[in-house]
Order: sequence, then C-alpha cells, then structure tokens
Amino acid sequence: MKWITLSFILFALFIGTLVVVSMKQEVSLVSKDYYQDELKHSEKMQRMNNANALIAKPELSFEGNKVKLSFDQFSTIENGKLTVQRPSQAALDFQFEVQSGSAPSQYFELQQWEQGLYRVGFAWSANGSEYYVEKLLVL
Repeated sequence: MKWITLSFILFALFIGTLVVVSMKQEVSLVSKDYYQDELKHSEKMQRMNNANALIAKPELSFEGNKVKLSFDQFSTIENGKLTVQRPSQAALDFQFEVQSGSAPSQYFELQQWEQGLYRVGFAWSANGSEYYVEKLLVL
C-alpha cells in the first residue's frame, strides 16, 4: 500500500513538472497575423503566378548579414516590401521598404541575425498588377 501511494505521488510530481516546463516554453507563430494571412492565401497565390509569368524575375540571396535583392525592373516598382522571417524565432523577423531605382541590386542589412533558415519574401506592385516571390534561404 505504501509503494502504491508513493508511486502516485511521484507520478503527480512528474506530471506537474512537465506542465510547468511546457508553460515556460515560448511558442511563436511565423507571423503575428498568421490566421488572417492564411485567409489571404488565394491572393498570395495570384501574386506568385503574376511573378512567375515575368520574363525577368527578382533574385533573393544572402551576402554576409545582408539580403541582396537583384531585379532588372526596379524602376517600375510602385510599392515594394521585403520581409525576412525566421520561422523558429519571431524576434529575428524584419521588414524593409523597397524603393524604386535604377540600380540592378539593393541590399538590406539585418541588425540581428543568427545562422539558420529564413523565409525571404518580396512583394511589389507595378503597372496595376501585384507580384510576390518567396525563397527559403540559409544564413
């Protein structure tokens, strides 16, 4: 009888410890507005299809702690936005405004960064159409 009582007490302590440890874990979504973003998925897919139909497509890459965005048609960009998301750590997410210009490449410096997987997306509008490209990059 004593061993059964002791085993129940130890089991309860074990479960209590698991609950406390799991409550202290940080759970972050890829985006703060994750659910609203998912509702706009069909719009995003249309933007991706528009970008895939382009002859000259933007290229995304890392050079050191900078994101390099290469695109021959920067002069046609009306509203450009570059997002850098770290799926495992929301504190390392960044967002940049992309300006229209004549240079073939633009660089965006990450103030804080760690090695690992990043999702880099570039959304822009030009000539009345909206476009979006996304690439998974490892820094």
